[in-house]
Amino acid sequence: LWRWLPFIVGSGFLFNVLISFFAMVIGTLLGVVLGLMQISPIRFIRYPAFFITQTFRNSPWLVLLFIVLLALPFEITIFGIDIRIPDWMKAVFGLCLPIMANIAEIVRGAVQSVPSGQWEASEALAFSRQQTLWQIILPQCFKRMIPPWMNWYAILTMATPLCSLLGVEEIITLSRQAIEAENNRPELLVPFYGFALLIFFAYCYPIARATIALERRFSVKL
Repeated sequence: LWRWLPFIVGSGFLFNVLISFFAMVIGTLLGVVLGLMQISPIRFIRYPAFFITQTFRNSPWLVLLFIVLLALPFEITIFGIDIRIPDWMKAVFGLCLPIMANIAEIVRGAVQSVPSGQWEASEALAFSRQQTLWQIILPQCFKRMIPPWMNWYAILTMATPLCSLLGVEEIITLSRQAIEAENNRPELLVPFYGFALLIFFAYCYPIARATIALERRFSVKL
């Protein structure tokens, strides 16, 4: 394990972090848009947004990963130049879909948790709906959305080993390759996979503790 440690961590776990980071960024951006669409007064915007959210929110992550792997091409041609799409980018897109749906629910729930008196007061002050949303409602929602957002990032990071089933070279895939290079000795299974468990715990546990601290800080004092 000590001999393979730089390979497993440097080329493996850092890839898990990279996948989770990009999937969270893309999923958050799309989720904010989708969440705001769900509170739109226009039905033709609200209903499709609700359908998309519930579809990806209630779909198995592994199934979404396989669909994305099979649906996206291995390479695309732009202006005569062939651009290869690596498997890890497909994994990022596949994982950002359920994250997008759950972030959309966080945004929708946070906006709807603001007392209706805020909307009524801003309407009485002749604020437009857009002004009310961006200047009054969303600033109050920010602190409510941070703890669940951090929680979903921890969940996403722990879900990245699913990418090993698609052949993405992350920590589980490289651990399996290292064990095979050591003649598949069974006594190596517990140390290698135990180390993977330990490093995920070391990365995600501080996020979980920070989430709890923020929830306590932003909770409503009765």
